[in-house]
Amino acid sequence: MNFTRWSARLPGTQRRAAARTETAVSLDRRGEGSVPAARAGQPADGAPPVPAVDELPARDVLDRVPALVALLHGPDHRIAYVNDAYAAAFGVPPLGEPARDGLPELAELGLLPLLDQVLRSGKPRTLKSRRALDGRSYTFTCTPVSETAGDGAVLVFATDVTDHAEAAERLRASERRQRETAVTLQRSLLPQELEQPDDLRIAATYQPGGTEAAVGGDWYDVITLGGGRTALVIGDVMGRGVRAAAVMGQLRTAVRAYARLDLPPHEVLQLLDGLATEIDANQIATCVYAIHDPNEGRLVYASAGHLPILVRDENGTVLRADEPTGPPLGTGGWMHASGSIALGPGSTAVLYTDGLVERRDEDLDEGIASLERALSGATGTPQVVCDRLVRSAGVTADHDDDVAVLVLQHPARTGPEGDLFRNAALELLGGVEAAPRARAFASGVLTSWRFPADLHDLGVLATSELVANSLQHGTPPMRLRLRRTDRRLIIEVTDGDDHLPRRRRAEPGDESGRGIAIVATIASNWGSRRTPGGGKAVWCEFLLPSR
Repeated sequence: MNFTRWSARLPGTQRRAAARTETAVSLDRRGEGSVPAARAGQPADGAPPVPAVDELPARDVLDRVPALVALLHGPDHRIAYVNDAYAAAFGVPPLGEPARDGLPELAELGLLPLLDQVLRSGKPRTLKSRRALDGRSYTFTCTPVSETAGDGAVLVFATDVTDHAEAAERLRASERRQRETAVTLQRSLLPQELEQPDDLRIAATYQPGGTEAAVGGDWYDVITLGGGRTALVIGDVMGRGVRAAAVMGQLRTAVRAYARLDLPPHEVLQLLDGLATEIDANQIATCVYAIHDPNEGRLVYASAGHLPILVRDENGTVLRADEPTGPPLGTGGWMHASGSIALGPGSTAVLYTDGLVERRDEDLDEGIASLERALSGATGTPQVVCDRLVRSAGVTADHDDDVAVLVLQHPARTGPEGDLFRNAALELLGGVEAAPRARAFASGVLTSWRFPADLHDLGVLATSELVANSLQHGTPPMRLRLRRTDRRLIIEVTDGDDHLPRRRRAEPGDESGRGIAIVATIASNWGSRRTPGGGKAVWCEFLLPSR
């Protein structure tokens, strides 16, 4: 660059600094971008003469550049020149002064260390999108104009990127709003308070991902089915954002509706599979649906492409639920099947989504194995276990996927607490004489459990009606089961016929049809379901007085 014209007008020290700068920025004019001397000034096709680059006045060119330009000389970065755009933005600085004093905006932006680096290395450096004192954003490029590192001058070139910065900030704000909307929707669709069945202790946690894209469709739920049984579900919609959360909400609502039918787990998944296709054929979801029956001491489950349930038994051994596992919901054309895993007193089960165990640099089986090791040493309440598993997996606020964990414990109750959980069963053999035996059995059991007289009488009446209904409409084998918890009395009769009873209005002249109506009237709740292998179970329950 040629600074002769404008440096001649500078007084004293400033002129000498400019002269040094002129030497520092002198380049080989025969290099790339210059007009060869042999052809400099030669017209082409009769056009006016084109001046060589050497003949262009540098100051006039730089003063017309809309970008901000400053030339700083020496280790103190003394001001040798600023163009008109720079002066318009930050005022006219005193030439010859160090940049730290004369260009405070550079110090405010942290640009002075970058200038030192450029002088030392002789290589250009760039500082992207910094907001300056004038409220606008600039990208600064600092280029050495001397071939000798550690000496010479630095040309500061600042491009106004305010529009780009504001557009980027608007985009980030939009993404934040979308994420907040998705998280709010997600949390609103999850259960605000988990149902707590009599025989289980349950806790759950949900941790959204740290970015908008990581907010997905993870969900969980706990559904009391009646008769002491509990359904547990966890799932993950393979999508992100508001749409995934909306699909998740529809699936969760459907699960609760299907659960009321008291179907086996694989039949619930079969219904969900068809519904998922109708909701959105382009989105699929994984899901585990499980049922706990305290009388069986097992967790019966079905899986649609989901990760295996983990169970730590009373001895601390962690077991992984085996197959069957079908494809995710929404793929269609698959017949799901149910499996089971032991969940006796003292056991803890964990249901979780892939965000807990899946890492980009780690095999999925390794992640599950790490979770097994963490579960083997995680003791305490279900909420404590939840928190420990999440921490052991390294899940933080900026985790790249959302995480849902559901922990359930089947406590081993002893002492006074154990006395509140009792079971009694009677095989119903013979014909009509089974009814009086069942009444006598129920009366003796309820007396031994020290129930109040009114509850004792209601329990015996309900037993009589359920047994009579089974004797009339069912087939052998028949069985009566009484169960008490700390909150309720449950009476259940099973038989070999799979026709489910329903409550109906009996006409005055009818000799039958009143049994189920009587049970529904006197009991707190009642229901029926088909049992594995054929047959049915009809149950009712009575709430116990508060202690």
